[in-house]
Amino acid sequence: MLPRMPILRALLAVLFATLVVAMPAQARSAHARIARVASPVGTMAGVRVDLDWPAGATQGALRLRAERVDAPDLGFRFASLDWRCVLRRDGWSRWQCEGPAQTTAGTMRLAVDIDEKGLDAELVRGPSRISVERRGDARDPTRVDLTAIPLAWLHGLLAKAWPQGQLKAGEGDARLRITTPADGLRIAGPLALRGVAFDTPDGTIAAEGMSAQLDLDMLLGDTDRVALRGRLGGGEALFGSAYLAMSGRMADVAIEAEQRGACCWRIPRFDWRDDGVLQAGGAVEFGPDTALRSMQAQLRSDDLSRLRDPYLSGWLGAAGLGDLALRGALHARIALRNGELESLDGTLSGVDVDDPRGRFALHGLGGDMRFSAAGPVDSRLSWDSGHVYELGFGEATLPMRSEQGRLAFASPVDIPMLGGRLHFDHLAVQPPAGGVGASAQFGLDVQSLDIGELSKALGLPAFTGELSGRIPNARYSAQQLVFDGGLSMALFGGRLDVSALSMERPLGVAPTLSADIAFDDIDLESLTGVLGFGSITGKLDGRIGGLRLVDWEPVTFDASLRTERHRGVRQRISQRAVQDLSSVGDASFVSSLQSQLIGLFDDFAYSALGIDCRLADGVCQMGGLDARGPDSFTIVRGGGIPWLTVVGINRRVDWPTLVERLVAVGKGDAKPVVD
Repeated sequence: MLPRMPILRALLAVLFATLVVAMPAQARSAHARIARVASPVGTMAGVRVDLDWPAGATQGALRLRAERVDAPDLGFRFASLDWRCVLRRDGWSRWQCEGPAQTTAGTMRLAVDIDEKGLDAELVRGPSRISVERRGDARDPTRVDLTAIPLAWLHGLLAKAWPQGQLKAGEGDARLRITTPADGLRIAGPLALRGVAFDTPDGTIAAEGMSAQLDLDMLLGDTDRVALRGRLGGGEALFGSAYLAMSGRMADVAIEAEQRGACCWRIPRFDWRDDGVLQAGGAVEFGPDTALRSMQAQLRSDDLSRLRDPYLSGWLGAAGLGDLALRGALHARIALRNGELESLDGTLSGVDVDDPRGRFALHGLGGDMRFSAAGPVDSRLSWDSGHVYELGFGEATLPMRSEQGRLAFASPVDIPMLGGRLHFDHLAVQPPAGGVGASAQFGLDVQSLDIGELSKALGLPAFTGELSGRIPNARYSAQQLVFDGGLSMALFGGRLDVSALSMERPLGVAPTLSADIAFDDIDLESLTGVLGFGSITGKLDGRIGGLRLVDWEPVTFDASLRTERHRGVRQRISQRAVQDLSSVGDASFVSSLQSQLIGLFDDFAYSALGIDCRLADGVCQMGGLDARGPDSFTIVRGGGIPWLTVVGINRRVDWPTLVERLVAVGKGDAKPVVD
């Protein structure tokens, strides 16, 4: 509605003067047709004016119609204007007219007061009001007051500056001065906005519930220029992956923007100050369709604990870290080109990072980190302590070098952990570039980690031994971590090897781990003693192939465990171990004689022990040393007197039930099955 007023004022000035001259003293009516009325900001075409003024009357009826109204500089165009009003004359130079105006936007009430000094006009529709005051000649400003104006009325103006923008809601007040300097149309003054909502068709830019108190200075011409200063906030906004949650808070903002021709907007200066939370400033350039072309920015936050919710929740939430706790300070300079990171120079001080779900933490993080898409730059970070899934690690320093878009360790890094250490001989990170997502790779030696400490940290039985191994290279991309090489554990006098290890979403939602595990010469006496599984002596080999954990719960695997004879190693199984095996594996003793004799012996000799479990769809398909029938299989084969054979009698066992039985065995609550 705002763009119509300068056009209307120019039209009325010409119209009333024409009627005064043309209308005879005794005329009861007059008509005028005007092909085109032009003003500095727009034109009216197909204008018709009808005036009915009875002889001797003090007022008449005026009807003004226009086929088209066009204000290209303001991005405004509509067809059909029909205004009917009661025209009054005060002396020879003052005219007043008030009545309903019908346009394609609906019906409003328009009042006009015009004399030789200028024009006053007021347009009212419900609670919305536009008041215009024009004095002097064309060089003097037109004053426009807006009250409770729906922002949808300004759609045409927004479409000129931002074609992709779609106003959804909001209203505003303003006190504006409109002038027509030689280089275009200028609009300036204070502006108040409430409940602003907008978006783009692709949903990459959106806002809802935003408010603002701003000073506007806008020049529309060959080069459009906009300057805004004031306070902004009170709602939420999305710009790509950047999400601002500003409910209940306002920030000081200053923006200078310009656009030459139809493309493209650039912001040579912006400044954002959210006291005590974030200060930011710099310059931005956009390409076609508002795509980010380049940005240089300086960021400063002296309290990261207050930064997360309003500014970081979008990025953190996408990574599954929406509740991450942050403390400390951050200062950074960042440059983007064609939407990709070009350089970064950041300084961290006293930073603590804690995941409330216990997945990881870093304490006392500090130093600097530099990234370069061109020539080399060096930096150094350090921390005091941390943990990953309850596995604590100690103090470390990370020397880094960046060049050609890659950030890497400048030299090997040792991190103390569980009585041993992690030795990274290389690590390199590459941010998203060229349409390819972020990636990383590293090489790792695991040296003498104490399995006792590891078991305690993970809440496992009190295993003993050492964990060592080498991963010559691990690659992370598309939220998947794949390891070359493997890990080996010296465990219970034997060896456990992990290979084909990979992880999906390691720190995200529902992390998934896949691996193959092989056992060799595990001492069963030590193992069963720790597990509280009675007592079994001998050596155990086996494998767990195709292991897949989702959110650290097994969903598939194919396991097979077998004892192997060794010279000089006795193979004995205690009465309690027999009972525990029977309870866990839906097993029984073979003969009534065994059921009568078992209570007379503390342990038994056996020649072989084996059990299989193939897990799929929540059911374990059980097996053993050999099949004894369609639904039974041998778990323990006897090797002396009394001859003991333990037979599984159910090949399909519900996995949760099996886990419950294993837990019961560990607590000593297992009950034997004796047939």
